[in-house]
Formats: sequence, structure tokens, C-alpha cells
Amino acid sequence: MIGIVICVVFMIVFGCMYLYMLKPNSGRKGRMRPFEEVYIAHRGLFDNHTKAPENSLSAFRKAVNAGYGIELDVQLTKDGQLVVFHDAILDRMCDIEKKLTDCTYKELQQYTLADSEERIPLLKDVLKTVKGKVPLIIEIKPEGDFIGTARMLSSMMKSYRGLYCVESFHPGVVHWFRKHDPDVIRGQLSTNYKRDHIQVSPVVSMLLSNLLLNFYGKPDFIAYHYRYADDFSYRLCKKLYNFESVGWTFRSQKAMDENKDRFDVYIFDSFIPNK
Repeated sequence: MIGIVICVVFMIVFGCMYLYMLKPNSGRKGRMRPFEEVYIAHRGLFDNHTKAPENSLSAFRKAVNAGYGIELDVQLTKDGQLVVFHDAILDRMCDIEKKLTDCTYKELQQYTLADSEERIPLLKDVLKTVKGKVPLIIEIKPEGDFIGTARMLSSMMKSYRGLYCVESFHPGVVHWFRKHDPDVIRGQLSTNYKRDHIQVSPVVSMLLSNLLLNFYGKPDFIAYHYRYADDFSYRLCKKLYNFESVGWTFRSQKAMDENKDRFDVYIFDSFIPNK
């Protein structure tokens, strides 16, 4: 009998801890409404076989002209410049085996992006290009000094008059904004780490896949890989807390149609969505 009582108490305590850890911030959904009203172009409206490759000024101009919101990625260079680039290594986009964080901005300007003459842009030049015309989702990459990146981004965006929010796979970044720039809408990026073959420790994979660090960052939205939106923790979190949900990244109209009404915000690339 005592053993049964202990098991019941343990299950209740474990369940309460699980629900506490899972809980995001659901109180500012209204501020995400403008992001719901447009589709979000992943890394701009790009095609890496044209003059407008991903995360380039040309791709951002095309997205603005088409009326799409923009998702983009920021990292710090070796000399502390905030640039827009996705990968940790330059090989895929610039055909050179170097880490971005090991390069100065001047070094980076030697390399062109994919099949174009475009170069890795400074965030400040991207902001001048967008001019607040469409909403921005700014992802802080976990590579290098991600807290320094968060700090510099926060400072730079103080003078920006357009609509934007921030997101990161790293809960430490989300927590930094919670503590140091709480007015900014912040989001937790995640996926099923095991099924996506992301190389992290089993404990980290379990915590991040199941959104169990939401209590730490208190994200205003959760951006989750749409393919894994049936995962238990994601579905339970959505049902219990009704958070702002962002689906990434849709690469066909079929995938978007099959997930109609499952997300509040939709990020796409590789096709033009139906209006």
C-alpha cells in the first residue's frame, strides 16, 4: 500500500513539474497578428541558382516587393559585425571551408553567394532595405558568441521603426531577451532533434524536442518543424496553453494545404504560396 502511495505521489509531482516546464508565455498573442496576415519568406524570396540567393539583399528586396514577411539569420563576425547568414561554415553558399565566426567582415566580402554576385550583408544594410515595410523574424544562430549576438541585435534594433520579433534554437538566447529586453517578442525554435538527425546529447535532445525549457525563456511563440507537429509535448502544450504557433519550413503548396489551420504563422521557401 505504501509503495502505491509513493508511486502516485511521484507521478503527481512529475506531472506538475512537466507541465510547469512546458508552459510558454501566452499573454501577448495579439502582438503576433501582423505576422499571421502575411506568409513569411524563409531567408528572403530566394533561389540559389539566380541572382537572388538566400539571405541576400536581392532576396530581401524581392520579398518586400511581393509583400511577404521575412525570416533571416544573424551571426557575429570575428570583428564583431552583425551579418546575415545561416550556416556555421561558408562552404555551401560561398564554396570555402571556413567558419563564419572565424572571419572578419572584410574577409567575408571576398566571397560571393551561390551563383550570384551578392555578398553576405550586414544586418544594418538589410534593415535599410526593408525599411519597416514587412514584418521580420530574426533568428539568432547558436554558433559563436550567441549572447553577444543577442546583445548587439537588441541594441541595433532600438532605432528600427519596423515590426520584428526574435527567435533562436538556443533557450539561453530566449532567456536573455526575457531578462534584458522583455518588450521584444521572443520565440523558441525547435524540432524533433532525433528524427531530424541533429547531433546533440540525448538529454539535450529530450529537453529541446519536448519544449521542456519553456519555463526558462518563456517564449511568446514556438516555431516548430511542421513535420513533427504531432509530437506529444508540442500538441499538449498547444492544447493547454494556446501559444502562438509558427510552422517551418513549408516547401510546397501541398504541404501548406495539408497543414491549413494548424499554425498561426507560416514560413515558406522554394515555391510561391497561393494567396
